[in-house]
Amino acid sequence: MTESFNPQANTVFCRKYQQELPKMPHPPFPNKKGQELQETVSNKAWQEWLEQQTMLINENHLSMIDPQAKKFLTEQREKFLDNEDYERAQGWTPET
Repeated sequence: MTESFNPQANTVFCRKYQQELPKMPHPPFPNKKGQELQETVSNKAWQEWLEQQTMLINENHLSMIDPQAKKFLTEQREKFLDNEDYERAQGWTPET
């Protein structure tokens, strides 16, 4: 017996883009929050966040062992994914 293909199994209703998009192949963190993110954030939005996060880490010289840096990035991630105003790298300019 073969399983029927279910396209919905590979998509999520992305909280950033407010539409069905391909989901992340794996949770980004090995915990409940990672599972929640995989179920509510598209792979596209997550990849965009990773680019923003890298710029914030580099520009602000953040150390990932610093609890304050982790807290800052967590706050910015949630704002980014919820389409709220978030901290952007100084070199960042919006696309026109």
